[in-house]
Amino acid sequence: MPEQSETPVLDLITTMTAASLEATTLDAKTTMLVRLAALVAVDAPRASYLMSVGASSEQGIGEEEVQAVLTAIAPIVGTTKVVSASFKILDALDLSADAAEVEAAGD
Repeated sequence: MPEQSETPVLDLITTMTAASLEATTLDAKTTMLVRLAALVAVDAPRASYLMSVGASSEQGIGEEEVQAVLTAIAPIVGTTKVVSASFKILDALDLSADAAEVEAAGD
């Protein structure tokens, strides 16, 4: 019997994400911007943004590009989702920065 993981849901999400990245013909930066737009469209929870913030910053996506995505999709998804996403993104950025500080202090 295979050994059970302590994080089966996270493992599944990681596997699905890897398969998605392998299957797309979009470059990594564009893929992250599209994923951001999708998170906004489905009114994703803060945790989803937190998972995406690190990957987005690794691709060099900055505040201006995030704002550009939000501006582009606002007429489609509506202002309430864009405002909601803006606060969730800011929270995710703060949490990500806090985690980086803790990690740096541990080194």
